[in-house]
This record gives sequence, C-alpha cells and structure tokens, in this order.
Amino acid sequence: MVRVTGKATPLDILIEELDGSIWVAAMEKGRLEGLEVDPVDEEVRWGSVYWARVARIDTALDAAYVNIDGQNIGLLHNADVRKKQRDGTWKKGGDVAIGKVLKPGQMIAVQAKSGYLPRKGEDKPARSDDKNPRLTMNIVMPGRYLIYAPMEAEARVSQRIRDKKLRTQLLKMLASMPGCEGCILRAASANIQTDMLAREAKILRAMWDKVQAHFEGDDPALIMLGPDAIQRTLSDHAARQISRIELTTMDHFQMAEEWCDVFAPDLVPKVKPVEVPEPEKGFALFVFHDIIGQIEALFQPYEILKDGSTIIIQETAAATVIDVNSAGDTRGKLAINLDAAKAIARQIRLRNLGGAIIIDFLKMNGKDDEKKLLKELEAAFNNDPCTVQLHGMTKLGMVEATRQRRTPPLRDRYDSMAEEG
Repeated sequence: MVRVTGKATPLDILIEELDGSIWVAAMEKGRLEGLEVDPVDEEVRWGSVYWARVARIDTALDAAYVNIDGQNIGLLHNADVRKKQRDGTWKKGGDVAIGKVLKPGQMIAVQAKSGYLPRKGEDKPARSDDKNPRLTMNIVMPGRYLIYAPMEAEARVSQRIRDKKLRTQLLKMLASMPGCEGCILRAASANIQTDMLAREAKILRAMWDKVQAHFEGDDPALIMLGPDAIQRTLSDHAARQISRIELTTMDHFQMAEEWCDVFAPDLVPKVKPVEVPEPEKGFALFVFHDIIGQIEALFQPYEILKDGSTIIIQETAAATVIDVNSAGDTRGKLAINLDAAKAIARQIRLRNLGGAIIIDFLKMNGKDDEKKLLKELEAAFNNDPCTVQLHGMTKLGMVEATRQRRTPPLRDRYDSMAEEG
C-alpha cells in the first residue's frame, strides 16, 4: 500500500429513478459534486462488450463500421484494432491499413468507448463525436480500484495520476503483486491494501474468462452490459469516503448491493433504503434533499460565482466555449480566474461536456499569473473521472482543453428522456 496524505469531506450518494431512467447524485455537504444518468432509451452504454460483425471498411477514415447488435453500427478506428500474435500477445493496430487486418463479414469482439442515444429530430445537429458509438478491440474489465486489460502484457498506473514520485511508488507496489499482469491501477488505489487489490484482480480475470467464452457464432450480440449509473458513481468516487448510499426502491437496493458485495464490501452496510414524503412523485428523494435547484441550474448557459463574476457556457457542434466575466466583482483578475477555474472544471464534469473546450479567462499581467491559473485548473480537473488534457494558452490568452467523455452530455440525456415522456 502506498499512502497518500490529505483528507476530503465524505460523500452521500443518492439514487433516484424518473420514468425508467436512473439518476445518481454524489453530494458533498449538500453540494452536487457528481451526476450520472442512464436514459431508458440509451441504445449503447459505455463499456458494453459485443460479439460483432465488420460491416464495411472505410479506407478514407482508415476505420471499420461494425454491426454490434443487429441494429446499431459503431465506428472502429485502426488505432483501436488489436491482432493476436502467434506467441499469444496482442498487437496494436495502425502499422498497416485496417483493410489488411479486418474484412467485411468478419466477427470480432469489441467494447463501446462511448455511449449512444438515438437522435430523434432531424433538426438537431450531430456533434462529430456522437454520430456513431466509438469502439475498441482493446477490451477492459473495470473494477473499483483496478482495470483489467487482458490484451496488455504489462501492469501500469492510470494516466490521471500525474505525480512522478507517486507513480513510481505505485508501479513498484504493482510489480510486487503476483497475478496483476495487465492491470491498470486507478487513481483511487493509492491507499488500498495489496490483498484487496489482488482480490479484485482475481475477480476481474474471472469476469473476462466468462465474457470471452461467448465470443462465438455468426450473429452480432451484446455480451456484457457496461457499468450503470450506480456503478460508475461508486467506482468514480472510490477514493472518497462514502457516508451513505440512499435509495427508495428495492430494485435500486439490489443493484447497489450486488455491485458493492463484489467490489466494495465495506459499502454494503451503507446502502440504505429510506422513506421520503410522497415517494410516488418524481425525484422524491432529490426533493427531500433539496437538490433539484442545483440540477436545474446545469441546464442554464451560465454559472454565477461569488462576488458577482460569471462564467458563460456555449455548446456548439464543433466545441464548447466558456467565457469568464468579472461583472461587478472588484477583486483582481487572477483571484477571479482562480475561482472560475474551479467552477469551470466542476461544470464541465457535471454537464458531461466533451471534445474541444476553449476557455476565455480574464486577461492577466505576466506569465507567473498564467502559470498559477493553469496549475489551479489542472488540479481542479484531477477530480474528473474522464481524461482531460490541457493544451496550454493560445497567443490570444485562451486555454485549450479536450475531454474524452464516456456518455452523451447531460443535456442530450435529459432531452432524450423528455422526448420519451
């Protein structure tokens, strides 16, 4: 075990359902810090594993369109291809054209790298990253502290752990643990006993054995559904202390307890069915905890910060543009920008924004202030379960970032449920 110092406020997890869609909120002292939603009409869930058929090769994209379940077509780029070698190892694609590795009609095992919702309105422009679910042949089994990557020979540490000293310590710990070959240590694993990690590695290997036993036949089919909103929330916040997991239905109790029983036995006693006033009404648990207003605020194109400054959020088909305004805030520009950086990282996470993100902060004086701002922004993004990359400041003083989201944006998920309703 590698111990990391520092304390964080415990979280409360609230599980709700509205018209068949599951909503899960992570709360810190009454403040919304995480929100996951599973729309009832989601056709492809992130992390789902399929036995699929290559439909056609697109030489221009150097990619394959793949029929994953008889209904949905996913896109597999050459870099996400994996080919088994004679010695049993797996080779990453990209060294030769995809058409020389895969052929139409060929059956392959793939995993969804992104979720997919059907677009019901022709007037809705599709973003470049959600026209088809993205696929990979590099299948992984996600757990609470580990991710088992059976096609990777070496164990490694999550890229989200940026501290070089900590990465070195974790790699040494991982190398000393038998049976963890191909495992990726998640950021939450730093303070975990090695016997717990070994236990989880064994569970994930057994899951993979069961899954690959179904890679047969000539018909595309879903083999394993990806993590649901409850599982994503609990694993994303595995590094945090969780005070309680509240829900109002026995279906949700069973879903949460089953996952905790396998991956988080310490959380089983914290799964609590609760009684709330008027449980038949929508979002009764969220209403009881008075968080509806915080959720509704996520659909506004702005966020008001303390002392009157604001951030304006504009989503387009090509990118998300965020503008920081001082408004009536009389503090210095650096102080406003530092507060805005924390708020922006939180809003991006809660709204589940992705792709290219451009942030126009208040213009500052000097490189030192810019370095302080980028450091603050990077620290704020460390709380994000998705991969966020900062690309620095442009000559115009704007910060460029990219975020690889797993599921469709919150607005798209909500809109799909509203259309269903």
